[in-house]
Amino acid sequence: MAKCYPDVGEEYQKAVEKCKRKLRGVIAENNCAPIMLRIAWHSAGTYDVKTKTGGPFGTMKMKTELAHGANNGLIIAVNILDPIKDLFPILSYGDFYQLAGVVAVEVTGGPDVPFHPGRKDKNDPPVEGRLPDATQGADHLRQVFVTQMGLSDKDIVALSGGHTLGRCHKDRSGFEGPWTANPLIFDNSYFKELLAGEKEGLLKLPTDNVLLSDPVFRPLVDKYAADEDAFFADYAESHQKLSELGFADA
Repeated sequence: MAKCYPDVGEEYQKAVEKCKRKLRGVIAENNCAPIMLRIAWHSAGTYDVKTKTGGPFGTMKMKTELAHGANNGLIIAVNILDPIKDLFPILSYGDFYQLAGVVAVEVTGGPDVPFHPGRKDKNDPPVEGRLPDATQGADHLRQVFVTQMGLSDKDIVALSGGHTLGRCHKDRSGFEGPWTANPLIFDNSYFKELLAGEKEGLLKLPTDNVLLSDPVFRPLVDKYAADEDAFFADYAESHQKLSELGFADA
């Protein structure tokens, strides 16, 4: 579907650029790119194409949504981000959280993800249960990403590669450990480690292993492990799609 982005005006666009510079410094200083990417993903990933509810429209700032089980620990991201947001009251929370995710990828060496501002904040948080469950299989992933969000099989695999950043924490998700040897570098090592098999100290969730066993997902895993440029190109496209769910639809 074609996008029709709103004209936010020169003052707003300047604030976006200034905020981006501030985010670069804070994210680099705090080594917090993984949780910034997570808050952006979790903010956007609640979108439901059928009801046109949820999505990247600032509701993550509300205690109701932060209390969802899948969002355990995201209060850390909110607390880091709040002082920056206070400097840019003109920006919507929807734009701000998605901008943080884009910058998180950038400062860790990943691709430049296109960013268009203009999301309007909403007042109704989504119902709980719309985000992926890491203990499930391929049918569940397609139910969440394809049926609910309106994304594609390729988006599922490309976005999974974003787990090259960060680690799981047992007190938040029930799982423990990083997916890659350097969880603060954005590269294609998630896919290389996936193909390398079990390795002590590195994490593989059921939803990771599904990418190897599914006949549609597996060729993309092989492609991205062999060609980082191809992964970066597809990741940037998929991340943009995720960050714009329900936004600027013509």
